[in-house]
Amino acid sequence: MYQYDLVVIGSGPAGRRAAIQAAKLSKSVLVIERGGRVGGVSVHTGTIPSKTLRETALNLTGWRERGFYGRSYRVKQEISAADLRRRLLITLDHEVDVLEHQFSRNRVQQMRGTATFIDANTIEIKKDDGEIARVTAAAILLAVGTRPHRPEHIPFDGETILDSDDILNIKDVPRSMVVIGAGVIGIEYATIFSALDTQVTVVEPRDSMLDFIDKEIVEDFTYQLRDRNMKLIFGQSADKVEKDDGKCRVTLKSGRVLNAEMVLFAAGRVGATDTLNLAACGLQADSRGRLKVNPETFQTTVPNIYAAGDVVGFPSLASTSMEQGRIAARHAVGAHSSEPPQYFPYGIYAVPEISTCGLTEEEVQQRNIPYECGIAHFRETSRGHIMGLDSGMLKMIFSLKTRRLLGVHIVGEGATELVHIGQAVLNLKGTVEYFVENTFNYPTLAEAYKIAGLDAWNRMGELVKKA
Repeated sequence: MYQYDLVVIGSGPAGRRAAIQAAKLSKSVLVIERGGRVGGVSVHTGTIPSKTLRETALNLTGWRERGFYGRSYRVKQEISAADLRRRLLITLDHEVDVLEHQFSRNRVQQMRGTATFIDANTIEIKKDDGEIARVTAAAILLAVGTRPHRPEHIPFDGETILDSDDILNIKDVPRSMVVIGAGVIGIEYATIFSALDTQVTVVEPRDSMLDFIDKEIVEDFTYQLRDRNMKLIFGQSADKVEKDDGKCRVTLKSGRVLNAEMVLFAAGRVGATDTLNLAACGLQADSRGRLKVNPETFQTTVPNIYAAGDVVGFPSLASTSMEQGRIAARHAVGAHSSEPPQYFPYGIYAVPEISTCGLTEEEVQQRNIPYECGIAHFRETSRGHIMGLDSGMLKMIFSLKTRRLLGVHIVGEGATELVHIGQAVLNLKGTVEYFVENTFNYPTLAEAYKIAGLDAWNRMGELVKKA
């Protein structure tokens, strides 16, 4: 009756994982991608580029060695935008090649062009050469992702006043920068450029940043940023952004004026749904272009149409988007899908990294759960000393009643890798005794788990086993 069992619009993390999952279930799958190459925002302007830029900056500046050799230590004295892009292009080519091979190996068909709905089962594709094609599908998955929010009062020029897509194509590394927005994207880029010795000022209209992260971790992170002379201005909005004689001028609501060589506007993203003609299939996006879905199946209000990834909103992570796409694809083709684990890790690839899994201390307090915390500083570990780390901490929260781990929160070198130990213990309902009695490789940063576990255990007391 239909040409395809599943049509996927978008080839980012959610789209590609959904397409490959359906193909492995022997279903006919078509992926429609309007970009020049597969991979979506994640590969070309989001996750992979920003993390590659971060790694390049840390390597070329010698950032990780400054604990031993001082703040003036650099691997390369003059770092250009071309230096930053060189590694980025190699990485992107590799990512695209891997993805193309995965599609080919799993017999996933591809089509380049802009997709629009004709009805709930029919998609029209306008190809780059102007040709129009129509396809029908039993199920459709929208994995179109998001794009940067660009308010009309911000005079974006792609050179000195930029959004988070433009920042990857800069011609020179600026000496000074104002970042508007202290969300995940804004903070990641702000700290990356700070590591490149750019003087960075962050402007955020809210009174704090990263509100979903444990406050103690954010406080430690904030201290580290201010310690290296980053300016953080909270509770102030940017009323006006102007160019003046080659420089940028940002006027805050208070009347304060900030001058810099470059401005990065990173205050929010919007779902890329405006070209889909959603009305034709009976769907409607919210004011930010996002779609509402059933959180268990990722079904929209139209039963055969699904949505996954950033277009459905929080948490907007590549890792969770992949899992959402997989679950949606299985449900769409009638395959059983197990309930996902309760806890997933959240990673912020700033300098330093932040990663968290489970409940924050504030959430534990709101639920009136009696608890105890254990903390380890990376400088307390032999590995941390070997690496020259003078900052970084790991915090764990345990229930006093059950002794189970409730949350793990890390700021510092390798946080996004270390968090998975805590994630496993959380999902397996492990207790403080696991960390006290388990053996960790020595010397490693993972030893911080044992130190934090002992810190909590010392206050909780030994588990009294009934005879």
